[in-house]
Amino acid sequence: QVPLVESGGGLVQAGGSLRLSCAASGRTISDRFMGWFRLAPGKDREFVSAISARGGRTYTADSVRGRFTISRDNAKNTVSLQMNSLKPEDTAIYYCAAKGPYSSDTPYSRKEEYNYWGQGTQVTVSS
Repeated sequence: QVPLVESGGGLVQAGGSLRLSCAASGRTISDRFMGWFRLAPGKDREFVSAISARGGRTYTADSVRGRFTISRDNAKNTVSLQMNSLKPEDTAIYYCAAKGPYSSDTPYSRKEEYNYWGQGTQVTVSS
């Protein structure tokens, strides 16, 4: 098991920023490919962004590219998602997810490829 806990969600006005964090306790995630997904009402869980184990490669969905940035700090066992220029359509529950150790990057956008998930943090963007 890899316990993942997200934090940093909240209510923000359109154009604002939030920084989400994902912390893993009891197990290192430094050997794991990590991703962020989101679930909006009436929609399927969709890929947002992902990062390789050492942070050298990142992948981002077209819908958030240029606004969202993923990063990680393996010394602190955390992964972050900086979200700028937020839009009402970004409103969703955001989930952090981990692949198995030493997994390949691809495919990175399929939720089925991730083994462990956090409970999610709500992000609400008002217009």
